[in-house]
Amino acid sequence: MSHQVVTSGAGLEALCRQMAAAATIAFDTEFVSEDTYRPELCLVQVAVERDLYLIDPLEIDDLRPFWDALAAPGHKTLVHAGRQELLFCLDSVGRPPHELFDVQLAAGMVGMEYPAGYGNLLTRLLNVQPNKGETRTDWRRRPLSERQIQYALDDVFHLQPLYDTLVARLDRLKRRDWFHEEMSAWQADIDASRGNERWRRVTGSSNLSPRSLAIVRELWQWREGEASRRDIPTRQILRDDLIVELAKRRSADAKQIAAVRGMERGDLRRVIPDLANVVAKGLAVPEKECPVVVRNDSSSQLTMLGQFLSSALSSICRDAEVATSLVGTASDVRDLVAFRLGQWSDPEKPALMRGWRSQVVGQLLDDLLAGNTSIRIANLRSDQPLAFEPRQKQ
Repeated sequence: MSHQVVTSGAGLEALCRQMAAAATIAFDTEFVSEDTYRPELCLVQVAVERDLYLIDPLEIDDLRPFWDALAAPGHKTLVHAGRQELLFCLDSVGRPPHELFDVQLAAGMVGMEYPAGYGNLLTRLLNVQPNKGETRTDWRRRPLSERQIQYALDDVFHLQPLYDTLVARLDRLKRRDWFHEEMSAWQADIDASRGNERWRRVTGSSNLSPRSLAIVRELWQWREGEASRRDIPTRQILRDDLIVELAKRRSADAKQIAAVRGMERGDLRRVIPDLANVVAKGLAVPEKECPVVVRNDSSSQLTMLGQFLSSALSSICRDAEVATSLVGTASDVRDLVAFRLGQWSDPEKPALMRGWRSQVVGQLLDDLLAGNTSIRIANLRSDQPLAFEPRQKQ
């Protein structure tokens, strides 16, 4: 594919001027995240309408003009599975790319699987065979081979026709508003994930007491600071299971911390005094400032109804031409049932009762719970064996 390589500030400025006049900009990135705290950006592929560019971040000191151009109004920005691309932009300029359109998300809104790989979308929507073979390449190495270059360009070359095809399908199903709602929520979730509440994602911490959670929070913040300072992945500082174990023990005694299985590593031995101080800090948090996990009560009705309705979810979504995994999970169904049983303590309604999800499945599940709709097996051999029918009035 014919393209230009951008390796200087002057070249980047020229590209940004072209971006300012474009109606659509498609972009993708190649990065390596195994060895550093933050992903190391190694290549940026850009399609400005029909022109292709490769930006080499290893040659250009400051990419901020590019991110500013992406965030500026006046164009649509096309990506596939663009979580990290969005994060790069937010971290650089504090704003998202303008009018972001993720083709993976759009595909799920029109009945394709979610999340669908780029190659799958190319094959099914455009009848194009994807470029393969460089998914595990080390993008930090130079020079890039011709094969690497063509693989990277392929990731943006087809985004415009994918966009055109998916927009036509969204319009046929009258789901443009649904898509924009979901894109906004998706971006908001990713932006929120950059905040300090990420400590709640520590694996195994969900059932801990408020005091133990206060310790988890302090240990997580210490780990983030250490990983950032040393520029290494957080897992190399302190594993999640060790954070949870220290939080359960609730001891700031250095000898007891050292006795925890898994703390034998030399680098962990050296920071045991620091860990003891961090645990002590968590133990000193006032009771009213300890984090609390909202737990919704369970019951036999919730379990039975949740299992029953979860089995019908995929049938409802297939009939509605939307990916089940995008609509919700079995846990989301249980949340809806808990809400109707009065076992829901969250101030916000369950996900399946909000926005476009309510239109797709929430209202129908509500009718099933109320007895206004029934399910029957219409055709045992059909891909859609279940039928949902209004209850006949006596």
